[in-house]
Amino acid sequence: MPGYITTFSYQSAVSHVPQFAPRNFKHFCVEPVTGAMGAVVEGIDLRTASDEAIAELEQALVDHLALMIHDQDLSPAEQIAFARRLGRPMPWPFAKKMEGYPEITELIQEPHDKYAFGGTWHSDSCNFEQPPKYTMLYCIECPPVGGDTGFANQYLAWETLDPELKAELEGVRGVYSTELGYGTGSASEEVQSNATTHTIYSPEQLNEALHPVARTHPVTGRKALYVNDSFTVSFEGKTQDESLPLLRKLWAHAITPEFCARLRYTPGSLAIWDNRCCLHYAHSDYPGHRRHMRRIVVEGEKPV
Repeated sequence: MPGYITTFSYQSAVSHVPQFAPRNFKHFCVEPVTGAMGAVVEGIDLRTASDEAIAELEQALVDHLALMIHDQDLSPAEQIAFARRLGRPMPWPFAKKMEGYPEITELIQEPHDKYAFGGTWHSDSCNFEQPPKYTMLYCIECPPVGGDTGFANQYLAWETLDPELKAELEGVRGVYSTELGYGTGSASEEVQSNATTHTIYSPEQLNEALHPVARTHPVTGRKALYVNDSFTVSFEGKTQDESLPLLRKLWAHAITPEFCARLRYTPGSLAIWDNRCCLHYAHSDYPGHRRHMRRIVVEGEKPV
């Protein structure tokens, strides 16, 4: 009998505590969706929410990392007004702005498109010196099933690393570049041209930044793994070839199924998530159907 070698390992049980002990908020209800992260919010109208309700919503984001808020009726101006209550909407230089609303990027996937915009695990614009703290997607049209956004809790990703590896990564910075997504090292032109109908590609828009590979959240004080294969080119002081073996290990670990959640849209849903402590992924599982989203990113702070 041959002696087979095990090529897999089991992930020990993990959970994110607020998922099992959600707060009782005064202005809405939250329903956690997995043990790792994510919650559905019910009972709030974002157009008329009080300052106290918005403060509670930010606390819910701190607790659950990603929220899906159904049954909203937001005009572009109202979506921008809501975003401004959370911070400063950031310009995004890689796509044509919505006419009359420069803070909004429309993400449209037509029935014949093969690839989804954002169809890799990533944290938005982590190549910026001050990446966005929040991203929000408002659903105008979506397929009857599919087209969800997946999320991965990066607190759990960091905390479950081998202690020796965590010690090795303490204080290490990564190089984060637009080049992987929008430059010569990016996906094929076919993927780019189908990602969204208004995407612009210009060498002048390429940039890169140095950030810690384990960033500390400014509110919770917890560390979160902060690497992804859409933007993290290498470790500081090392070449890409030297960095890739460990980066690939970290990328795979970051999206361990036990860390993940998936939130489903209906027309009028608004998803909002914290880029400082989770990755996200646009599922492309709806060929023959149209998906239309309005996207705003809210400026954050420089990662530390």
